[in-house]
Amino acid sequence: QVQLVESGGGLVQAGGSLRLSCAASGRTFSRYNMGWFRQAPGKEREFVAAISGDGSSTRYPDSVKGRFTISRDNAKNTMYLQMNSLKPEDTAVYYCAAGLIWLTRLWEEYSYWGQGTQVTVSS
Repeated sequence: QVQLVESGGGLVQAGGSLRLSCAASGRTFSRYNMGWFRQAPGKEREFVAAISGDGSSTRYPDSVKGRFTISRDNAKNTMYLQMNSLKPEDTAVYYCAAGLIWLTRLWEEYSYWGQGTQVTVSS
């Protein structure tokens, strides 16, 4: 089992930046592909970013490409999401996820999820 704990959410102004963290348990962190998803009220869960186990490959949807950067530090068992140029449309609960499928955009193909952290971007 893998336990994921997210932190770093909060309230920021449009155009600002925020860095989310996801701390993972265990000694097998580098085996897992990691991802970020978000969900706003009344909307479906949306893929945000994914990163390979060694951190060498990443994937983003067009909605965040160029603004968000996913990274990981396997020595610290931690994954990050750097969010720049934030827009009100980025407001959502953000979830980190872990799985063994290469850079998948499908939430159902991940095996573990964190509890979520709220990101609110004011107009």
